[in-house]
Amino acid sequence: MNKLVKINSSEDIFPEYRNTPISLLLEYHNLNREYETYSQAELLVGMCMDNRKHLHIPDNFAFIIRSGGANLRYSEFKVSYSIAVGGVKHIALIGHDNCGMVNLLARKDIFINGLVENAGWKIETAEAHFNRFSPLFEIGNELEFVESEAKRLRLQFPKVTIAPMMYKLEDNNLYLLNES
Repeated sequence: MNKLVKINSSEDIFPEYRNTPISLLLEYHNLNREYETYSQAELLVGMCMDNRKHLHIPDNFAFIIRSGGANLRYSEFKVSYSIAVGGVKHIALIGHDNCGMVNLLARKDIFINGLVENAGWKIETAEAHFNRFSPLFEIGNELEFVESEAKRLRLQFPKVTIAPMMYKLEDNNLYLLNES
């Protein structure tokens, strides 16, 4: 079964997301829906910090938390804030293909050398930093991580609708995740 569902029309959007800010996000980004005016956020978007991704959405439509791999484990207060104070009832969790938070160990030397050359760190400090934090931020497989992160957040915020999605770099479109 293909887990990714491309959104080519509003009929492709899963029924549970229709007539919600999640549907609007997909319509704005993939279907070039004409922008409406917003005075406050309707949605929280959790997505990777990768610079290759850009959402096509109107101003004031969404709170956005960008974190490596769309990993919100260490941003829970910000998520809670958007729900409690911002009144958000919908979250779009957007992973993407070719994510740098997959297989961090393969980038260990690049990471350490980059901190030494670009930040002026000592090699020992850079290596200790990598060894301490890379296990916390390694996401494994992008699809599996976004699905598991959505499940984790649903347990934490049971009244909030959470939609796992993927952004494909090849076509710059959002895809819904058909969860098993």
